[in-house]
Amino acid sequence: MSGYAGKILRVNLTKKEITAIPTKKYEHWVGGHGMGSAIFFDLVKDKTIDGFNPANVVTLMTSPLSGTLVPAASGRTEVQGIGVQSYPIGWFTRSNFGGRFSSMLKYAGWDGVVIEGKASRPVWIDIRNDDVKIRECASLSLWGKDTWECQEIIWDYVAGEGKYGDWIKQNNSEARTTQRPAVVAIGPAGENLSRVACLIHDASSAAGQGGFGAVWGSKNLKAISVIGTGGIKIHDPQGLMAARLWQKKNYAFDLENLIERWGFQHQAPPAPIALWRGGRPKIGQRPQACLGCHSACRARYDDALGNEASCFASVFYWDAKSLDIQRTASDLINKYGLNAVEMCFGLLYIYLLNQNGVLKSSNIPKCPLDFSNYGSEEFVERFVKMVSYGDDGNGNKSQFGKDISGGFVWAAEKWGRREQDLNNGMLSFPYWGLPIHKEPRAQVYWGYATLLGDRDINEHDFDWLKHDAKIAARWGRKTMATAEEAVKIVTDKMVPYQGDMLMMDFSEKNIYSEHMAKLVSWHRYYTRFWKQSMLFCDVRWPDFLNLYAPGKIGSTGIAEPKFLKAVTGKDFSFLDGINLGRKIWNLDHAIWTLQGRHRDMVHFADIIYKRKASWDVDGKAYMPGIENGKWDYHYYARRTLDRNKFDEFKTRFYQLQGWDEASGWPKKKTLDSLGLSYVASELEANGRLGKG
Repeated sequence: MSGYAGKILRVNLTKKEITAIPTKKYEHWVGGHGMGSAIFFDLVKDKTIDGFNPANVVTLMTSPLSGTLVPAASGRTEVQGIGVQSYPIGWFTRSNFGGRFSSMLKYAGWDGVVIEGKASRPVWIDIRNDDVKIRECASLSLWGKDTWECQEIIWDYVAGEGKYGDWIKQNNSEARTTQRPAVVAIGPAGENLSRVACLIHDASSAAGQGGFGAVWGSKNLKAISVIGTGGIKIHDPQGLMAARLWQKKNYAFDLENLIERWGFQHQAPPAPIALWRGGRPKIGQRPQACLGCHSACRARYDDALGNEASCFASVFYWDAKSLDIQRTASDLINKYGLNAVEMCFGLLYIYLLNQNGVLKSSNIPKCPLDFSNYGSEEFVERFVKMVSYGDDGNGNKSQFGKDISGGFVWAAEKWGRREQDLNNGMLSFPYWGLPIHKEPRAQVYWGYATLLGDRDINEHDFDWLKHDAKIAARWGRKTMATAEEAVKIVTDKMVPYQGDMLMMDFSEKNIYSEHMAKLVSWHRYYTRFWKQSMLFCDVRWPDFLNLYAPGKIGSTGIAEPKFLKAVTGKDFSFLDGINLGRKIWNLDHAIWTLQGRHRDMVHFADIIYKRKASWDVDGKAYMPGIENGKWDYHYYARRTLDRNKFDEFKTRFYQLQGWDEASGWPKKKTLDSLGLSYVASELEANGRLGKG
């Protein structure tokens, strides 16, 4: 089994049992998300349980590419289980974080970790190669510590207080490494079961969505530490090196000849995605990458403030009075273990309630925040503590703090304001109680996929199109390609729908069409397999349009199977991956169906149908479209979606999937054709199998 360690660690916290699952049993799912979904389906007999139920199973999975030389595919870990963030149901969901945890897990001899049950007292899991222990937190006083303190204590406990570069021996054997343990931990937010809580690894690698920090807290699980001294068997080491050099020669950025200085695609040079309002500080700094990545997207600074914070972690507290205060706010949410996106829009909600004079209404408990101090470090620290501890931020009881700690949409529901605040725009959580990310009225594929799935998709595969056109419009420069040229390059790679350019036509007449249903479908299949199962980085992959390549045609479609072949020896085509992605997507959808999903539930908040966007969540959304018979980039954000036409779109989408149009439930013949007859049987036994 080249590329695999050969076994998956299974930890039952209730029984204090440590066993192993042979990876071979799930190898046909290849890795990552596919394996995680299949294991969850097998181990969780009642899929209707709440995320806080001890019977909930959480998986942390690697891929065959983890810990190898494959560029931007070595360092990510896939997390799955029933979440507690979404509304009205905590869907079976996923999250994902970068860094070095997955690689270290492979070096320790494990392809993943399966967590079951609930410990009677707070514990952490200590993995040192084959030696795995469930240790109580009390001896190291870990419970109550923030995520950074927790990791530092475990580093010193496992590896001693030496410096980087020292040799660390394992288990009194000759096995040794210079690496510190990779630790993923929860902070006070997770311990106190805040639905906003997340998992943090190193400084700012976060599994943000799903509320998995709270799920771990409910299991009394503080952290998992892993250190390994082994390696990974590669099928064709020379072939893997040759593939990496081929990728570098033909598709990677050239620092001596930079064509594109902006962007986060495969061709982009190292540039931290630090989005602080005041930009990056004018002090010494260096790039920081996940293990194996060719192009770092994080940074470390001389003063260590805001280290590794990127994307939404650096957007939080936009109204801070200074850059250093905003950088401090980034550190606070990482240390307390909070989901950055939820905190951004949650703070905005509380701020707007205050600005509109309704924060002191009778239905809302007394808010301890002093808005005369808004923008200060004291204000944001108190807000972070309120969400983390569910109190007033100073250690005193507060119903308001308790409510927002349970999630901002859930708080609005308690206050009797959810519907009205969703519709007046103050509560920007338009689908499944989740915060908006991209404008769903413009980038409709993003909104549709989020609603048809379980979480904000946070998949940037086509996002560069918008950013490139937006910047070109703002600065009066040329786009990387004309709209027609870019659409052709992208859609030519979208097997089995290749050549259908209308999949990328975002004009009003096309956004409810079968072409758009194909785009959403292909995107589900590609990401479910190549990104979430093979764990190619969402920022750097896919490589669609590449200015260094002949004809601007990037490596996607060729590169992914080339790397997989070199590592595993598997003859597995790009289309094979798309087809397996479809199977994984159907398995996930079956789980949501068992949880209670019906097509009638699948709708945006009314504001998306009734009001044009008054502001773009991340700048003006220019998208490709055909107007008056010609392709170009157009500004489509200032429109509403049509509720009835969206229902028609759902019917087209369900037909394309082979699901029951009336209910949205999977059909037996579809599942049978995918090798999921056992899934159909469970749906039938629960009265939730689609007709036809």
